[in-house]
Amino acid sequence: MQATRRRILEILKIENKATVMDLAQALDMAPVSVRHHLDILQGQDLVTSLVQHKRTVGRPEQVYLLTAAANDFFPQSFRALATDVLHEVKRLLPASALNGIVERLAERTLAEAPLARYGQSVDERVADVTTFLSDKGYLAQWEHHNGRQLLLHTCNCPYAGLAAEHPELCQMDLILVSELMSGLSASAPRCLGRLAAGDGRCSYMFELNHTGEPTGGQG
Repeated sequence: MQATRRRILEILKIENKATVMDLAQALDMAPVSVRHHLDILQGQDLVTSLVQHKRTVGRPEQVYLLTAAANDFFPQSFRALATDVLHEVKRLLPASALNGIVERLAERTLAEAPLARYGQSVDERVADVTTFLSDKGYLAQWEHHNGRQLLLHTCNCPYAGLAAEHPELCQMDLILVSELMSGLSASAPRCLGRLAAGDGRCSYMFELNHTGEPTGGQG
């Protein structure tokens, strides 16, 4: 980001809100230049404004604040926190309990997935699955393979940096894709590649059932 606009975000983060004149003074810039940068930040949905009435006599003034989207521009330690939490969970719980947690997390994601419909074709169902996974950050793709097989690829790992050290997250994804495809597949998927292992993508091979249609869902 351009240096002046990043500095404006930092000032608003520290001060919570500021007027054009406040920012002009802090940046040692002309107010017209500050307004130019604020217009760009507002266009990027990083800054918003509101009219604030003064406590003393005088005209209301326009103040600027950060939007929720601006939080992404500041240092965050979610990955470090998640790593520490996973280490502590694995230290305190037996493997069976940890596996139960992984299964429940997969089930929570599955609860948001679109249901299979009776009569839905293979292509239609897999398109729904890949759209759902992509919306979850996996950048999913799929392809037919050798007539009776199907390959599902996830090209991004939402847990990058964690999965290599905590393979339970890969197991959670395996449960997720297996359940999403359960109506189409005649057997559990085979994992052919893992991003966490250095492969270009996670790949799962499914043996299609004899009808090629989901066996459950809503009519």
